[in-house]
Amino acid sequence: MFWMWTILLISGLLSYLLLIKLSKRLALLSKLAPINGPPALPFLGNALDLNLAKRNVLHYLKRILDGHGSRVKIFVGMQPYVLLANAADTEKILASPTQIEKSEDYGYLQDWLGLGLLTSRGEKWFHRRKQLTPSFHFKILEGFLRVFNEQCLVFKGVLERKMEENIAFDIFPVITHCALDIICETAMGRKVFVQQKSDSEYVKAIYRLSELILHGFTDLVIRERKQERAELMKESLKETIAKEEDGVYTSSKKKLAFLDLLLDAQETDANLTDNNVREETDTFMFEGHDTTSAAASWITFLLSLHPEYQAKVHQELDDIFGSDRTREVTMADLAKMKYLECCIKEGLRLFPSVPLIGRKLTKDQVLDDGVVLPQGITIFCLLYFLHRDPKVFPNPEKFDPTRFAHEKEGSGREASICIRCPFQQAPETV
Repeated sequence: MFWMWTILLISGLLSYLLLIKLSKRLALLSKLAPINGPPALPFLGNALDLNLAKRNVLHYLKRILDGHGSRVKIFVGMQPYVLLANAADTEKILASPTQIEKSEDYGYLQDWLGLGLLTSRGEKWFHRRKQLTPSFHFKILEGFLRVFNEQCLVFKGVLERKMEENIAFDIFPVITHCALDIICETAMGRKVFVQQKSDSEYVKAIYRLSELILHGFTDLVIRERKQERAELMKESLKETIAKEEDGVYTSSKKKLAFLDLLLDAQETDANLTDNNVREETDTFMFEGHDTTSAAASWITFLLSLHPEYQAKVHQELDDIFGSDRTREVTMADLAKMKYLECCIKEGLRLFPSVPLIGRKLTKDQVLDDGVVLPQGITIFCLLYFLHRDPKVFPNPEKFDPTRFAHEKEGSGREASICIRCPFQQAPETV
């Protein structure tokens, strides 16, 4: 009799727990019911449909968006995902001050980058972002113009040698090497001469995504930089940071590398460990070179397909530099490159370096039409397709830099959202 009551009790408890889980599942599915999506198999969901070669993923996403609208639900196993490709829904998620929890898919980068600004969450993300905000002051970029000019001169030499060979070549690795030279010097204060010797250890680490070499390289630079700073202090050669409004220059106007700024922050914050410094430096190195290289390569490709736009960019640069083609580029020069800026924005619209953004909802999110996205599900904002919304960008597959001409930027709320999203400008929490 005792065993019978025990079995009944356990069975009842399991049934109760199963009932709770089932009721939660039904409540979740009820909230998702208004959202269209492709048919899903029991237990597998749409997993078989997603088992595609990389080159076919965009075609699949386009097919389901064309068939079910710009707000679509899919299931990977039992887990629901909602895909957003319209301006209003995207703004609701990305502009929310509370929906900042990154999707669990960002975790795949943690083994390589650690818990840096890209992969961290919650309070750690808030605290780290507050620490790093001064490092992205506009004046810091101005201080790095010398590096940009020097490395672009080397880049020009590489292209000239390629042209002498008179054969077609892949420009992406050439641009990547230039970006690595720039990011290594601006982030870590180290020249690695990637453009002169592309077999350097850091390039190998980048291409292999090797934790051992990449992190070892960064750790070595951190140790060396700390030693240099200590020696400078002992010899009283370390200059006092100028108490200027911008607060980013020494008295000799020497630039501070991103690593220097982190080490400065470490001196006043004991919670910022060497491991934290490495995480942020690796994140900055990865995001700084990879996204820039991809964007520059696509923009170069698009301009090569449209010689009429290329000629306008060329004319704009001729108007700025005149006959003095060898002088260094200044911030004032950059401010005058309006047409080139339009070409860059249009290139990023067509080929965003980050084609999607993932969020895990920390609470229910009500959309403008009353549809509720339930807490706990993962949302993907598909920027690649958002930028191809024909209601916002007529003839969306056409490369047309005039879309971003000054007089058109304020042409509508949806266009404004789509203009900001490619460049992660708003909100800051993106």
